[in-house]
Amino acid sequence: DVQLQASGGGLVQTGGSLRLSCAASGFTFADYGIGWFRQAPGKKREGVSCTSGSDHNIYYQESVKGRFAMSSDNAKNTMYLQMDNLKPEDTAVYYCAADRRDFSGDWYLDKVDMDYWGKGTLVTVSS
Repeated sequence: DVQLQASGGGLVQTGGSLRLSCAASGFTFADYGIGWFRQAPGKKREGVSCTSGSDHNIYYQESVKGRFAMSSDNAKNTMYLQMDNLKPEDTAVYYCAADRRDFSGDWYLDKVDMDYWGKGTLVTVSS
């Protein structure tokens, strides 16, 4: 079974950093689309950063470019989201997700349509 578990959220001040981790099992990163998504209170879930086995480019939502960096460790089957220079508008529950169809990363970023979702981790950025 595919399982994903995000961790690393917390409370941080504006300008601070956090590193989210997502431990995955039941699939191989090279064969799936994977990504990070977030949902702020009262808002729709949105793509933050996505990539795929078929398209090795990493795509970012415009508002996080230059501040967030997605990476993965295939040996550990873990993906990461390094978040720097955090802003109050980054406050949200962050989710990691995976998809068997292996579309391009920008498709996932736009459609927010994934097969498997982990439980989220809350990131709160205080002003």
